Amino acid sequence: MGSFGGLFYEFFSSNLITMQDESTLVTLIITLVSLLVISGLFSGSETGMMAANKIKLKNLSKKSQKSAQRALELLKKPDELLSAILVGNNFANILASAIVTIIMIEYFGGNVLLGSIILTIVILIFSEITPKTMAAIKPESFATRTAFFLKIVLIIFKPLILLTNFISRHLLKIFNLNAKDASLNDSLNTEELRTLLEESGDLIPKQYRKMLSSVLGMEELVVEDIMVPTSEVIGIDINQNVEMATKIIESSEYTRMPVFKDSIDEIVGILHLKDSHSFISKIEQDEQYEDILQKTYFVSQSTALMKQLREFLSNDQSLGLVVDEYGEIQGLISIEDIFKEIVGKFGSDIEDLEKEFIKLKDGSVITDGNSKIRDLNNFLKWNIPEYNSKTINGLITEYLDQIPQANLCIEIDGYRFEIIDFDDNLISKIKVLKI
Repeated sequence: MGSFGGLFYEFFSSNLITMQDESTLVTLIITLVSLLVISGLFSGSETGMMAANKIKLKNLSKKSQKSAQRALELLKKPDELLSAILVGNNFANILASAIVTIIMIEYFGGNVLLGSIILTIVILIFSEITPKTMAAIKPESFATRTAFFLKIVLIIFKPLILLTNFISRHLLKIFNLNAKDASLNDSLNTEELRTLLEESGDLIPKQYRKMLSSVLGMEELVVEDIMVPTSEVIGIDINQNVEMATKIIESSEYTRMPVFKDSIDEIVGILHLKDSHSFISKIEQDEQYEDILQKTYFVSQSTALMKQLREFLSNDQSLGLVVDEYGEIQGLISIEDIFKEIVGKFGSDIEDLEKEFIKLKDGSVITDGNSKIRDLNNFLKWNIPEYNSKTINGLITEYLDQIPQANLCIEIDGYRFEIIDFDDNLISKIKVLKI
């Protein structure tokens, strides 16, 4: 009996030790897996936070998503955020490495090198590549989901983060860098916004992309670029007969038009078409009409187009006469012209341009001499220089420094201009070809 008891004791003790070893091994493996998951969470959150679109996060925060608000708060201090992620990630990886070392020594004959190789491969696949790829695909989702976790990590490792940041800031000073400058990278210049529009694809409808592109292009434009020159201004000459004045009013595409004596230089005021009936009646009866007219609003030709739009809106104006630096009237601009520039040339406007610019098989275009260079450039994606002129006739006259003659052919900056017809010292028909 004593012999049997001894054998039972030895069997039970050995199995108990084995069970304890197995329990310890399972615990170590569970801890190791947990650390690898945490490491993956840190790696993914790094990519997600840095790649997240702040505009999208702001929109989400406006919808009362607290997770988006937390993410934005964390992104306000990128140096602290990165420190928390890196400290946490390194802490998890070091602990994982220590556990693997223990496992290899205690249970696999001390082959630590093999364990390190296996751990490295596992970390790369499951704790680096996979979570970072997932975060790169949906950065905003990853950022919002991990924001609370990262906030807790910031609190836990606060002293260590402050120490590492202190050292990091002084190291950055050596390279003349400041972590706060990262917030300055949020703004995009005009070219970057254009690229963003081009790459938006189907996210933004084509017509809206064109409209937004036009708005961005307005940044470079001034009033002079889109004004109607004095030679093309349609207004009412009070010295004309009533029938002519009535026809001009009826055919006007604007709600307001200038009223002058003999020429636009002798401006009297601006007529709103709603007052046209009273205006015509007073002219017919030879009565005073000045009180019906609105005061003339003058605009500098060098004013930026976007600024002029704001000026129109703030001053409750919709039409202005454009003057140069000497106060001489150069043309007319309306708020409708600016809106048309924003909206762009679609539909019937395109048809009008196709009629204005007749394309030939050799790639050349026949048009009028008073056609705007900018319209031609936009229509054919050309780059004819404007210099100080807005029309083709003005460009050639400026280039020659004299009034051009019929049948003349010249080349200007890679474009050939062949005068086909000439009328009253102005080019009536011209052929343009990109060389």
